[in-house]
Amino acid sequence: MLAHGSRHPQGVASIERLRDAVAARSGRSVHAAYLDLNQPDLTAAARQIVAAGHRRAVVVPLLFTPAFHARTDAPATLTAARAATGLDLRRADILGTPDALLPVLMEAARSAGIPDTGELLLASVGSSRPEANAEVADLAERLAALRGAPVRAAFATCAPRVSDLVAELGCAGVLALFVGHGLLLDKVRAAAAERGLPTSQPLEDKLVPLVLERTTAVPHATTN
Repeated sequence: MLAHGSRHPQGVASIERLRDAVAARSGRSVHAAYLDLNQPDLTAAARQIVAAGHRRAVVVPLLFTPAFHARTDAPATLTAARAATGLDLRRADILGTPDALLPVLMEAARSAGIPDTGELLLASVGSSRPEANAEVADLAERLAALRGAPVRAAFATCAPRVSDLVAELGCAGVLALFVGHGLLLDKVRAAAAERGLPTSQPLEDKLVPLVLERTTAVPHATTN
């Protein structure tokens, strides 16, 4: 699994919880690697996999949208790790925003005590690429249809910002579209808390089925 990385003190623990849950469910050897800020990077993780006697591995980028990290960073990192180690690294699709996320998000909202009625903000990191943000907006529309109540996409780094919308709207809570803990999620949670609004926890091990789906879609999947 290839995560972005975070300076948050619980960031690595979040990814490790997901890693351990994927390993337990699949019975496979699962490694976590990071694009930035944390170790191991993908090359170091690939060396560990080679040392364990494996010849190939599937890399699942833990990314929800086709933003810069998905289009540029992850492919370049994969190419570099493959060249450095000789490991047959096969890139799976990003997590994306499929319908399989809808029940996961609904359960996250319930666990956070977010009411079933009233407008909900679906909070994501955000991107300079409009098509990436559009994926989150589309997911919000599908979630609204399932809830039978409005859901609006909001972002931590670009407009429409969570901090602005929680001040403008009478929403019921904030649903976090984040894999793990991070500094941006802390900012989202703080903005919601100022208005007395609940924010859901990062999705972490709730993403196990989606990670496994991405892994098994790649031919000859043996490890992540």
